[in-house]
Amino acid sequence: MNRRKLLQLTLASSAFSLFRNAPAMPTPPSVSIANATLAELEEKLRTRALTSTTLTQACLARIARLDRHGPMLHAMLEINPKAEALARDIDARAKPGGGRLFGVPVLIKGNIATADAMHTNAGSFALESGYARRDAHIVTRLREAGAILLGKTNLSEWANFRSTRSVSGWSGVGGLTRNPHVLDRTASGSSSGSAVAVASGMCTVAVGTETDGSIVSPASCNGIVGIKPTVGLVSRDGIIPISHTQDTAGAMGRCVADAATLLAVIAGPDPRDPATRAAKPVDVLSELSPLGLKGKRIGVVRSAFGKSPEVAGLAEQAIAVLRAQGAIIIDGVDLPASEKYNDAELLVLLTEFKVGIANYLGEFAAEGQARDLASLIAFNRDHADLELSEFNQDLFEQADATKGLADAAYLAALATCKDLARTNGIELALARDQLDALVAPTGDPAYPIDLVNGDSSGASFSSPAAVAGLPHVTVPMGAVRGLPVGLSFVGGAYSEAELIGMAYAYESASRARVAPSFLATVALLSAAKG
Repeated sequence: MNRRKLLQLTLASSAFSLFRNAPAMPTPPSVSIANATLAELEEKLRTRALTSTTLTQACLARIARLDRHGPMLHAMLEINPKAEALARDIDARAKPGGGRLFGVPVLIKGNIATADAMHTNAGSFALESGYARRDAHIVTRLREAGAILLGKTNLSEWANFRSTRSVSGWSGVGGLTRNPHVLDRTASGSSSGSAVAVASGMCTVAVGTETDGSIVSPASCNGIVGIKPTVGLVSRDGIIPISHTQDTAGAMGRCVADAATLLAVIAGPDPRDPATRAAKPVDVLSELSPLGLKGKRIGVVRSAFGKSPEVAGLAEQAIAVLRAQGAIIIDGVDLPASEKYNDAELLVLLTEFKVGIANYLGEFAAEGQARDLASLIAFNRDHADLELSEFNQDLFEQADATKGLADAAYLAALATCKDLARTNGIELALARDQLDALVAPTGDPAYPIDLVNGDSSGASFSSPAAVAGLPHVTVPMGAVRGLPVGLSFVGGAYSEAELIGMAYAYESASRARVAPSFLATVALLSAAKG
């Protein structure tokens, strides 16, 4: 056997060994977690009606039943082999219920660094041979809060920044994540596994990351809440980067209060991230009230509705709920079309990725692993059967050809993005009509998985807030033939508390979330004739 073949077999077998610490089909503890809220779990933990160990075991049992058995969702990259030991340690502490997330299992996306027995590989075999040198800042905050790091979730490899013809939810290490509502439909991405794990009840909350749509789109397609905060509210330290101007971690949960609670834990200043030092402090839980819509001026961005009459119908119902809850609706708000800055955004991302990935690898990656983008490209070429089987790496190659952060074309593109998306985009729209938020459908329902042609395109409301670095909250507003769709709330910098309050009030009034049905495909509405 030659050296190359041996390496391929070693790498391939390591992907399956990630689950060696989890029983194949453990007996589930007698605790229901599929629809439990954080408040319910925290109260049971506080009163000792439930232990962290039992809760962790219940999550592991559900992962075993759904992820590599049953519908085979492939939401997970890796189980933390220390998860149960961490839970037992929490249970042994004298004071139960030590605060938000104390003793609660949490999943994090596979591009977030942990200095433990779990890999940080962004789904790529290129980083599968080593471990991160230290925890990301948000991981430190989770550990300090007493959260149990249950494992790492699958993702669109490299946070969906390797090819223009990618398949969302696929990574070399983790395989293809499936949508738990309809299994042949996309889970979207890049925070595919985090969204699917929350939607299917493998955990209550999970951390995702976003550059453009990677939290809000999978949240919408899987029928959960996603919060993408203002860039700088949450530290980017230790997160495998794409863009320092657009990247942020965020929170995903089955309800607004749960996602907001997770955000409250991970948000905060970090000496290693200058954007957080300049950030305005936000109490993201301060406006959780059923009255959060009363008197709010909300602008409807109809240009983002897309072409689906079913989605438009759900949006009209949502607007009626907003109005009934006391919101003042300003219809027909205009934003610059994202097509006007798409090319500029891509150049910004390509340029910043080349610089950012080299910085990350130099600080976090183990000795002997890739050290820059060129070495990642070379690794993929050398192991094409593992990494390039489904699509190529044209974005990697375009990024490697960029000229750095002082390049005039990059600086002009950055200025274009700020002007059209933020200054003369969202900020102008909010100021012109004295709005508290903008709303629109988050995107179209999940499209069919297509391994031949790659991802489909459709309506999306992710780019304005993403390119502007501004907050975006999506909350379920119903489903089309069993496929969930979200309603987006977008606001000005550090308006998370207000947006969360509005989303909470809408959620309380609409109760539009639908639970997954694990259907094989979308059913015909009409009966067959013959």
